[in-house]
Amino acid sequence: MRDLFNLRCEKCGRDNYVGDKNKRTMPEKFKIKKFCAACRSHQSHKEQKISKG
Repeated sequence: MRDLFNLRCEKCGRDNYVGDKNKRTMPEKFKIKKFCAACRSHQSHKEQKISKG
């Protein structure tokens, strides 16, 4: 029941991190401040689906 997702920078739109979560215990979208190498600063990253194929 664990699903993979990308963490995308909200400023530049680049996918920087991959994570997983349990959808039953955490149904809402995941959002966290992480370091973005393209922006060279800490920015908000939001959960995005991983495209398959």
